[in-house]
Amino acid sequence: MISKRRLSVSEDKESLTADTSEARKQPLSKKTKKSHLHNEVEENDSVFVKFLKTSGITLKTGESQNQLAVDQIVFQKKLFQTLRKHPSYPTIIDEFISGLESYIEDQDSFRNCLLSCERLQDEETSMGTSYCKSLIKLLLGIDILQPAIIKVLFEKLPEFLFEKVNSDGISIPRLIINQLKWLDRVVDSKDLTTKIMQLISVAPLYLQHDFVISLPEILGDSQHADVGKELSDLLTENTLLTVPILDVLSSLQLESKLLTKVRQLVMSKLSSVSLDDLPVIIKFILHSVTPTDALEVISELREKLDLQHCILPSQFQVSLSKLRNKGQASFSGNRENSGQDCVTLLFDVIKSAIRYEKIISEAWIKAIERTPSETEHKIFDLAMLLIIYSTNTQTKKYIERVLRNKIRSGCFEEDLLQGTFYIHYLEVIGALVTHVCSGNEVEVDAALDILLELVVLSPSAMRMNAVFVKGILDYLDNMSPQQIRKLFCILSTLAFGKEHEASSHIQDDMHLVIRKQLSSTIFKYKLIGIVGAVTMAGVMAAARSRSSNLTSGSGDLSNEECTQVISLLQLVHSCSEQSPQASGLYYDEFANLIHGRMLAPEALEWLGQTIFNDFQDAFVVDACVVPEGDYPFPVKALYGLEDYDSCDGIVINLLPLLFSQEFVKDGSTLTSQESDQKLVSPLCLAPYFRLLRLCVDRQHNGNLEEIDGLLDCPIFLTDLEPGERLQSMSVKERSFLCSLIFLTLNWFREVVNAFCRQKLPEMKGKVLTRLKHIVELQQLLEKHLAVTPDYVPPLANFDLETLEVTPHTSTAISAKIRIQGKTGGKKRKADGSKTSSPDVLSKEDNSECDPTPAERSQQEKEFKGKEEKTSVSLQNYHAFFRELDIEVFSILRCGLVTKFILDTEMHTEAAEVVQLQPPELLFLLEDLAQKLDNMLTPVARRVPFLKCLTAENHDVVDGPGITGQEYHVMSSCYLRLLQIFHGLFACIYLEHTDSVLKAIEEIAGVGVPELINSPKEASSTFPTLTRTTFVIFFRVMMTELEKTVKGLQAGTAADSQQIHEEKLLYWNMAVRDFSILINLIKYGRLFVEAFLKQCMPLLDFSFRKHRIHQDTKLTKHVPLLKKTLELLVCRVKAMLILNNCREAFWLGNLKNRDLQGEEIISQNSQESTANESEGDTSFHISGSQAAKVCAGLSCLSL
Repeated sequence: MISKRRLSVSEDKESLTADTSEARKQPLSKKTKKSHLHNEVEENDSVFVKFLKTSGITLKTGESQNQLAVDQIVFQKKLFQTLRKHPSYPTIIDEFISGLESYIEDQDSFRNCLLSCERLQDEETSMGTSYCKSLIKLLLGIDILQPAIIKVLFEKLPEFLFEKVNSDGISIPRLIINQLKWLDRVVDSKDLTTKIMQLISVAPLYLQHDFVISLPEILGDSQHADVGKELSDLLTENTLLTVPILDVLSSLQLESKLLTKVRQLVMSKLSSVSLDDLPVIIKFILHSVTPTDALEVISELREKLDLQHCILPSQFQVSLSKLRNKGQASFSGNRENSGQDCVTLLFDVIKSAIRYEKIISEAWIKAIERTPSETEHKIFDLAMLLIIYSTNTQTKKYIERVLRNKIRSGCFEEDLLQGTFYIHYLEVIGALVTHVCSGNEVEVDAALDILLELVVLSPSAMRMNAVFVKGILDYLDNMSPQQIRKLFCILSTLAFGKEHEASSHIQDDMHLVIRKQLSSTIFKYKLIGIVGAVTMAGVMAAARSRSSNLTSGSGDLSNEECTQVISLLQLVHSCSEQSPQASGLYYDEFANLIHGRMLAPEALEWLGQTIFNDFQDAFVVDACVVPEGDYPFPVKALYGLEDYDSCDGIVINLLPLLFSQEFVKDGSTLTSQESDQKLVSPLCLAPYFRLLRLCVDRQHNGNLEEIDGLLDCPIFLTDLEPGERLQSMSVKERSFLCSLIFLTLNWFREVVNAFCRQKLPEMKGKVLTRLKHIVELQQLLEKHLAVTPDYVPPLANFDLETLEVTPHTSTAISAKIRIQGKTGGKKRKADGSKTSSPDVLSKEDNSECDPTPAERSQQEKEFKGKEEKTSVSLQNYHAFFRELDIEVFSILRCGLVTKFILDTEMHTEAAEVVQLQPPELLFLLEDLAQKLDNMLTPVARRVPFLKCLTAENHDVVDGPGITGQEYHVMSSCYLRLLQIFHGLFACIYLEHTDSVLKAIEEIAGVGVPELINSPKEASSTFPTLTRTTFVIFFRVMMTELEKTVKGLQAGTAADSQQIHEEKLLYWNMAVRDFSILINLIKYGRLFVEAFLKQCMPLLDFSFRKHRIHQDTKLTKHVPLLKKTLELLVCRVKAMLILNNCREAFWLGNLKNRDLQGEEIISQNSQESTANESEGDTSFHISGSQAAKVCAGLSCLSL
C-alpha cells in the first residue's frame, strides 16, 4: 500500500493525487480533531510546522501526501542543524515534539505522517528517484529526536490495537512498527526492546505474530540475548506463537544453552503440532544442532516425527478436495495446496540442512543404523536414507551398506517399502481419477483400465483409497456404457472384496446411486442404474463365492448373500419392466453376466425357473390357438421346421405382439382380453431368449434340450413376399412389415447363436436351415426397405451408443444414378459407400481392371430396363441387427449333415443330406470379415482378381453351366475368404513366419522400395505397408530383429565347423537387416549390445585372416551410441589380436554427410581428412570423437 502513495511528478500529478485521495476517504477512527479542505497546506505558527517547512517538507491537510522538496538526507541535516543551533536547545526539542503530538491528533494527518512523502523536484531528477520515506521515518533518523519520537509512537499505538483494518487495507499498528525497521542507528536499544516486548504481551494474536516476526529487523545484535530469553519465556506461555518465535530465534545469535532449552521444549510438543507448523519447527531443531549433540538430537527427532500420520492424511484431504472442486469455475487454491506446500517445505528444510551440515546427514544415518529391531523402524527412516542418498554424494556407499544390512537382518521388509511409497501410490490414484473425470474418452478408458488392474494386483492399497474412486460417481453422465461397467466393477470389487465389512460406506453409496438412477424416467440415467446394478450383482456373487471357497472349501453362497444378489436383480427388473429399451438392456447385461460365468449356482437356479416361466407367458402360445383380432394382415404360422398334426406344438407370438405395441403407440384402446394380459414388447424377444438360453446352458453344461423346441417352432407372421401389392400399401403398413422382418431376423440370429454348438446332426441341420431363412429374409427386407424411405427399424441393441443411431435416409440408390456416376468419369459416393459388399469393394479400387469404353457401353445396355429398380445395402442397418456370436462360425466346418425324417412312430422315414450353401457361406464370411475389420488394423483392400480374371476370359469362370448368379455368389465368397486370411496373416506375419530375418529382409528390401515408388501409396507385395503404417512396420521389424538376435546362443569352441558357418551366415543376415533398419536409433543400441554379447564369442574362434574391405555404407548409419560402440571396438581388436590378425583392424573418424549420403565439407571434416592423409595405417581411440566406424560389422558382410 505504501508504493501506491508514490506518484511521479508530471502534468497530471494533481489529478492523480486527487484520485488517490478519493479512494482513501474512509476515516481510520471516529475521532477527528477538525475538518480540512481537500489538498490544502497546513498553516500554523507551531515550531513543528515551521521547522519542517524550513527544512524542506510541506505538510498537507486531509488525505494528501506530505511533500518533500529536497533530498531526504538534506532534510534530516537541515532539521538537525536547525534544532541543534537554536538558542533554546534542548528545550526546543520538547516544543517540537509537542507540536508533533498536536498535529497527529487528527487521524488523517497521523496516517499521512506514517505513509511515504511525495517528492517535489524537476522531471529529470525524478526519473531516477528512489523510494521516499515517511515523515516519521525521517524524524527517527535524527538521533536527538529518536527517543522522543519512539515514545510518542508507543503512546499512540494502543489507540489502534483493536480497530479493524480499513477498506483500503491499511493497518495503523503495522505502519507504526514498520517505522522502526532497519533504522541506521538505535539510540536506546534496550528501552526499545522493553517497549516492544510489552506491546507484544498485550496485542491481539494477529498483531503479536507480526510484531514477533519484525523483531530481527528492529533490534540490534546487542539485544539478541535479552530478546531470546523473553521469547523463550513467551513460548511456554503462548503456544500459538510457536512458529513466529522459532522463526525469529533461528535468525538471532543466541547461546547454545538457550537454544538447547528451547529445543527441548519444542521437541516435547513435536507429536502434537500441526503440519503447517512442522517446517519451521524442524528448521529450528536442525539449526540448533551442534557436533556434540547431533546424534542425540536426530535420534530423538526420528522417534517423535511420524510422517505416516502427519503427511498422508493431509495429502488425502488435498486430493479429495481437488476431486470435489474439479469443474468449478473457481475455488480456493491456497487452501487445497496448503498440505502439499507444507510437505514440500518440510523436505526442502531437511534437504538444505543435510546439504550444508555434514554432521546432520552423518548423525541421521547413524541413528537409523543403530535402530535394532524391525518394529522401531518407521517410514521416515527409509525416506531419509533416500533423500540423503540423492543429496549428499559422499555418503552413497555408506547408505548402500546400511540398506543391505537392514534388508538382510529383516528390519526393512515389504510393508515398510509399501508404506514409504504409499504417498506416491496415492498421487498415482489421484492422477488416474483426474483423468477419469476429464471427459476425454481416451484418457477415461486408459485410466479405468489401469484402475481395474490395480484393484486386482493391489486390492488392499486400493481399498484404502477407495474414497477417491468413489468420487467418480459424480461424473457418470459423460461416460459410455462400457466405461460405466468398468467403474462399477472397480467399486464393487473394492466394496465386496475379502474385507468388504470395512468398505460398507462404499456399498451404501453405490446402492444410493443405483436406486437413484433406476428410479429416473430418463433412459440415459436408467441405463446407468441398470448397468451398474447388474455389474455389482455379478461382482458380489463372484467375490463372495471366491471368499467362501478360500475359507470353507466351498464356493456356495450363503442364503443371506444369495438373497442380496437376487433382491438387487429383482429391483432392476421391476424398475425396467415398463420400458422396452430398459428391459432389453437389462436382459442383455444380465446375459453378459452369465456368459462371463460370474453368477453363483444358487442365483442361476432362481433365475432359470423365473426366466423360463416368464418367457413362455410373454412370447410363446400353443399352435392350436388362432390369434383373434383386427389385424391388417392375415396371421400365419411360418418358418416351422416340423409338421405338427396336433396341438402339442408351440408358436412364437410375434405379429400379435407387434400389432399390440402399435395400438399402444397410437393411443388406441385394447380389447378386454388384451388389457388383462401383461403387455410385453416384441423388442425384448431376442435379448430375453439370449438370457434364457445362456442360463439353461450354464445350468446343464451346454445341453439345451429343455428349450430345443424353440429352434424349430414356427412364428406368427404374415406372407412377407411383397409382390405387386407392396406399392399399393400405406406407409404405415410397409413400416409394419419392415419391423416384422427385422424382429424375425433378430430372433433367428439369436436362435443360431444358441444352437450352433449342438453336436447332433438333427440340430445341425436345423441350424443350417435357419441360416437359409436369414439369407432369404434379408433379401425380402432389401425389397421392403427400397420402397419405405425414412424408415427407422426397431432397436436391437439398447446401450446409449446405438440408441441414437439412425440409418441413412437415402439408402435406396438408383441403379441409373450409379451408372451415370461411372460413365460420367467421376467417382460418386452414395450414402451407402461404406458397405463392404463385393460390388462396392470392386468400385473402390478398379484402376487395374478398368473396363474399356466398349465394355462400359455393354454394361449400360445390360442395366437399361433396370434403371427404375433400386437396391439397399443392409450394412447401413448393421446397428439394428443382433450380433452373431463367434461360436457361430464353427458351422463353417460342419461339412455334410445327414438329417433323418421320422414318422409318427419315431421310425426313420427318409434321410436328407444338408450342407452349407454359397449364400449362407457368404453371409457368414461377410459377418466374420466385418468383425475382423473392427478388431484388427484395417487391411488395404486389393483388387478382386476374380473380376479381372473373368474380364480377360470373356466371363468364363468354371466352364459351362455356371450361371451369373452362382458365379457372383461364389466369387464373393472367395473374395471374402481371401480378405479374411489376408487380414489375419498381415497381423501375425512376423510372429509366425519360419524365418524372421528373411521376412524382415523381404519387407525392407522389397516392400519399402515398392512403397516409395508406388503411386498408390502402398506396396503391391505387402498391401498393408502404406505410408500410414510405415512407422509401425519399422518399429515391429526392429523389435523382432532384436528379439531374434537375443535368442541366438553364443558359439563355443566345441561346436563343429558346420555349426560355426551356419551361425555366421545367420549373423550375416542379421547385420544386413540391421544396416537397412539402423535409422531407428532406439533399437540400434539394443542390437549392438546383443551383437557384443552373442556374436563376438563366436568370432573369437571362427575368425580367420581375410582381405580387408570397408563397408562405407555403414558410416552414415552408425548411431551416436559412443559407449556401446567403443566397447565393441575394443572387443573386435582383442578378437583380432587373439587370432593374430591385428593388421585387419582399421579405425577412422565418422564423416559428415547429408541425407543423400554426400560428404559435407566443413571445418571439422576438412581437419579430419587432413589427419587421415598423414597416415592411413595409424589409428587411435579418442573420447572426443563423435562416432567410430567398426570393422567387425564390415567383416561379417563379406
